[in-house]
Amino acid sequence: MRILPLAITLCSLPVLAFAADWNTRADDQPLSAAELRAQLVGNTLVFFDNGKSVYSENGEYSYTYGEGGTWLGHYELKEDGVACTTFVTGTTRCDLIVHSGARLTLITEDGMRFPIREVTPTE
Repeated sequence: MRILPLAITLCSLPVLAFAADWNTRADDQPLSAAELRAQLVGNTLVFFDNGKSVYSENGEYSYTYGEGGTWLGHYELKEDGVACTTFVTGTTRCDLIVHSGARLTLITEDGMRFPIREVTPTE
């Protein structure tokens, strides 16, 4: 009987390690898979520096800096509010999208936080 609790603990370690990597705050609530899809797919996320992330319905992704310059790639939505993008350069990055107070915030894997000013349908 002692083996079962140990097995459960060992199986949960990867999940706990993954969750600990994000720079979350007490009031952060990750989006559900359905919320993530509703907020991202077919929409443009506009950040306070005027940068724009576009999540096209066909899986294409683009990020345009507020001052110009664009990164292109393809995205995949994961569970628990995570969106992963593979850029045309071959680099992959995953971001956690959370409800943080009254707004959405994007948190990068290295802990940087980017509040989202608005979400608009992509033209």
